[in-house]
Amino acid sequence: MTVRRILTRENPRLRMKSAKVKRVDRPMQTLIDDMIETMRAAEGVGLAAPQIGVLLRVIVCEYVDDETEELHQTVLINPEVLAKEGEWMAEEGCLSIPGYVGTVPRAVRVTVKGKDRKGKDVRIKTDGQLAHILQHEIDHLDGILFTDYLKSLDELREVESPRKRRRRASASGDSAESALSDETPPAGDEDQPEDTIDPAAAEAAVGSSAPTVGRGADDEPGRARQRYRDFCCGARGRRITCQ
Repeated sequence: MTVRRILTRENPRLRMKSAKVKRVDRPMQTLIDDMIETMRAAEGVGLAAPQIGVLLRVIVCEYVDDETEELHQTVLINPEVLAKEGEWMAEEGCLSIPGYVGTVPRAVRVTVKGKDRKGKDVRIKTDGQLAHILQHEIDHLDGILFTDYLKSLDELREVESPRKRRRRASASGDSAESALSDETPPAGDEDQPEDTIDPAAAEAAVGSSAPTVGRGADDEPGRARQRYRDFCCGARGRRITCQ
């Protein structure tokens, strides 16, 4: 699997309409694997093939079910939205427009058809996170960016990128660790009690806003959940509600 370069909004390929996939073969499997690897490396919850310069109708998504806490991955080839229901104002960002979010109208529920990575026909009727991500990624296949739903680019809001936030959290952690080291009793001081550190307090000391993406390979659901928060509202962590 290869991490590919993600195109940013000034690249004209992002404005082109993607072609339908005719064969689900080995090169297609390689493309899908690379898309998943690229999405994870960029700390995203979804990626469309045009974002890596491939003008084919392929999308990948990864999210955590709020009720079951299970990690779900969706791969769709030639996806097509059949129906939309309801509307809400969703705050979202894009890997191709890093560092900015905006509030755009999205359907509450969608019905989508396409093929899975094995070439089998599938139909998905969903709401919540997956519906939100699907609409955003399928738009990419038609050369549409979320900024097209804004009245003006002045409505975009700048946010701290996940990578910058992680570096800041790491720096805070180093400072906290240094502070704890400075409080260590001097050698030979038998009368001074040994410090004990509560793990929860230590996590708070390094910054409770530190993303779960840095907590180890065994916490993939936690990483995916944080990626969806970033997709929806940058580094703010605000909840978004239907209207």
